[in-house]
Amino acid sequence: MKKVILSLTVLGMFFATSCSNDDDTPNPNPNPNPSAEILTSVSTDTTLDPSVSYKLTGPVIVSNGATLTIPAGTKIEASAAGTGVYLAVNQGAKIDIQGTAEEPVVMSSPNGNQGDWGGLTILGEAETTAGVDQIAEVGGFVYGGTDSSDSSGSIKYLVIKGTGASINPESEYNGISFYAVGSGTTVENIAVINGADDGIEMFGGSVEIKNVYLEDNNDDSVDWTEGWDGAIENVYIEHNKGGFSTAFEGDKLNNNPMFTNVTAISTVGGTALQFKKQSGATINNLYLSGYETNIDMKDGGDLTNVIIDGEAASTSADYNTGAQVDVSGWNWVNASL
Repeated sequence: MKKVILSLTVLGMFFATSCSNDDDTPNPNPNPNPSAEILTSVSTDTTLDPSVSYKLTGPVIVSNGATLTIPAGTKIEASAAGTGVYLAVNQGAKIDIQGTAEEPVVMSSPNGNQGDWGGLTILGEAETTAGVDQIAEVGGFVYGGTDSSDSSGSIKYLVIKGTGASINPESEYNGISFYAVGSGTTVENIAVINGADDGIEMFGGSVEIKNVYLEDNNDDSVDWTEGWDGAIENVYIEHNKGGFSTAFEGDKLNNNPMFTNVTAISTVGGTALQFKKQSGATINNLYLSGYETNIDMKDGGDLTNVIIDGEAASTSADYNTGAQVDVSGWNWVNASL
């Protein structure tokens, strides 16, 4: 695969060579990073250069048939421009994020504030209970098919900050949205920090995820709906800001997603695990601390839909005797621009 560096037109360079400055007045708005490259949409296989600083200033879409490769150590700064700034991987396209523990890939707005930008959206061809060729709430993209093993590529060691831009009063962008993403997709070692909406959300599909760090996401840290039947191993959730919704939210039908090793800690109360409609899950090794409500069957669903450490969930249990997920060695989580 050839290496491609996406282009940037630097207007300041043009004026510096074509215009004179008789009074030698300093430029009041110098470009602080003239070597930055503006990311543009991808229609052919494209590999970024980790030595280059990239700017995400609008929608960047990876088209069907193309792969966007992002090597270890690449940093992408997203403009704090709300819903107009996001990265989307269409059906039939792939993303290959090649971060490492020492050099993760980082995507963040300049200050990483909640709601600054739209985050990462991946659209696959796996099954959802909503059906084939559904329209995503973000970007109007198409998702959903019949291939549960569909692959949208690979994501390893990715840190995302400052997402959750508001589409309308009822809907926002997530840190990472998995729309009908299949089990052929590799997702390992991801962090979503300081998002205004969900950390990660699965809309159907069968994607499995390993090692997830979610801190101060203002809606649900982990959210799923439309019959997601995948799995997550090792998830650590931390809440230090009040007003969030939940640590987990399952909605609609129960296709029994599997969770192994779940730690959720709150210093501000709130609700830990909420299940809407007839949703449920199987959770092995759960540790909860600091929540006012541990289990909320919001719509009166059967507690037997939620199996925790081999038994039906209990609304009175403390769930504080499991082994905590140890994130002391997850140094990649603290990576920043």
